Amino acid sequence: MSDTYDVVVIGAGPVGENAADRAHAAGLSVAIVESELVGGECSYWACMPSKALLRPVAALREAQRVDGARQGASGGLGVEAVMSRRDGFASHWDDDGQASWLSGSGIDLVRGHGRLDGVRSVAVTQPDGKPRTLAARHAVVVCTGTRAALPPVPGLADARPWTSREATSAGRVPDRLVVVGGGVVGVEMATAWQALGSQVTLVARGGRLLPRMEPFAGAAVADGLVAAGADVRTGVSVTAVHRDRQDGPVTVRLEVDGGESGPSREEDLECDEVLMAVGREPRTDDLGLETVGLKPGGWLDVDDSCQVKGVEGEWLYAAGDVNHRSLLTHQGKYQARIVGDVIGAKAAGGTVADGRWGRHAATADHDAVPQVIFTDPEVASVGRTAEQARDEGREVRVVDYDLGQVAGAALYADDYKGSARMVVDTRRGHLVGATFVGSGVGEMLHAATIAVAGEVPIERLWHAVPAFPTISEVWLRFLEEYRG
Repeated sequence: MSDTYDVVVIGAGPVGENAADRAHAAGLSVAIVESELVGGECSYWACMPSKALLRPVAALREAQRVDGARQGASGGLGVEAVMSRRDGFASHWDDDGQASWLSGSGIDLVRGHGRLDGVRSVAVTQPDGKPRTLAARHAVVVCTGTRAALPPVPGLADARPWTSREATSAGRVPDRLVVVGGGVVGVEMATAWQALGSQVTLVARGGRLLPRMEPFAGAAVADGLVAAGADVRTGVSVTAVHRDRQDGPVTVRLEVDGGESGPSREEDLECDEVLMAVGREPRTDDLGLETVGLKPGGWLDVDDSCQVKGVEGEWLYAAGDVNHRSLLTHQGKYQARIVGDVIGAKAAGGTVADGRWGRHAATADHDAVPQVIFTDPEVASVGRTAEQARDEGREVRVVDYDLGQVAGAALYADDYKGSARMVVDTRRGHLVGATFVGSGVGEMLHAATIAVAGEVPIERLWHAVPAFPTISEVWLRFLEEYRG
C-alpha cells in the first residue's frame, strides 16, 4: 500500500464508498480512511436496521387491513425474529463483506482516524496508535457524516440516553420508552418500538410532528401512533433528566406549554429508556479543518460540485450529511457520484463542465429531494411544500386528493386512508412538489421525483397513463382536478 494516491476519501460510509468508486472508475488511485465500520451509519445504525425493524410492522398491519388476510394475521409480531432479521441486515455489525468489496474494487482501505494535515494531506492515527500520512495528488473528499446531537439538558449525559444508534441496535424491548423529538427518527422509532411492545410516549417541542413536511403528513402520523397505543404530546419541552443507577428507571421532567389556557406547567414522566431524537451535528470537530483555514466543528459549505468553499487550490470536497445540503443517504450517494466524476474530469485536464454531470451538478439538492418516512401511515414527499414554494415567491396551485377514493387503494386495503397533494408552479407549468400519505406510498414516489426533477409540463403528464387498478391512478385524478 502506497502513501500517495490520486484521491484520499475520509469516511467509508455509503457516501465515501461511492465517491471512491467513481474516482477509481475514472482511472484514479484511491485510498479510503475509516475509523469505525466500513459501511458507515446507514448500514449499521440508521437506514438498514431501522427499516428492518419497521418492515414487519407495516407488513402485519397491512395484512390485518385486508379481509381474508386478516384472519390469518391475527397474532402479534415475533419480536425475537424481528430483531434477528434486523441483525442480519446490519451484517451483525461486522464489516468484512464491505471491506472485501473495497479491496475487490481496487480501493485501498486504511483503518484509523483520519484528519486533514494541510494541503492535500491526511494524517491517520491507526488502531495500533501508529501514525501514517496519506498524500493526495488531486483531491481529498470528506464524507464523515453526522452524529446525534444531544442538547444541554441537566442530567441527560449521566442518564445514558438512547440515540439513533441504540434505538436501531438494542437487543431488548424497554417496557416504557420516551421519545424526545417529532422529526423523522423520532416518529419512525416510536412506530417500531410501540409495535415491538414498548409503551411509547413521544414528546415534541413544536406544535406538530414532521414540521418540515406538509401539515397533513404529521397529523396523520400522530393519529397512527395514537391508534397503535402510543401517547403523543406536542408543545412539550424536556428541562431535566435523572437516573439514579445503571439499570434504574429514568425520570424525564417536562415543561408543558399551557397555550391560551394558562401558564406552562411542569410534569415528571418515568420510563425505562429515553431516546433523544432532536437533530444531528457534523462530525468535523476533530477533522483538522484548522490546518486548511477552516473552523472546526461546523458544517462544510460547498458549491454545486461539492467543492468546499474557502479553501484555495480546488482540492477539498465534502459530500453527504457533512455539507448539510440534505441529510439523506440517497442524496449523499448522489453527491458522491458527482464528486468522483468531477475529480476524474479535472484530473484528466478538463473542467467541472467536462464531467458526466456538467453544469447540472447537484441540481436535485435544491429542487427534487425525495424522502420516505416508514411510519404507519407511510409518508413520501419530494420537492417543496406549498408553504415553501410560496415563501420563495412562486405562484402556485395546490391540488389535494383523497387516496382512499382511488380504485387501487380500495383494493390495497379495506377502508384505505390516505392523502395526496401536488404543488404546481403555475407560471412555469410544472410540479415543484408532491406529498403522499398512506400505506405503500413510498413506491409511488419516484414518478413524482421524475416529474419535479425533469420539470415535466403538466400538459405532458396527461400522456403518462397510470396503470389500472393501482394507487398511482391518483395522477389522473390530480390532472382532472387541476384542469377543473
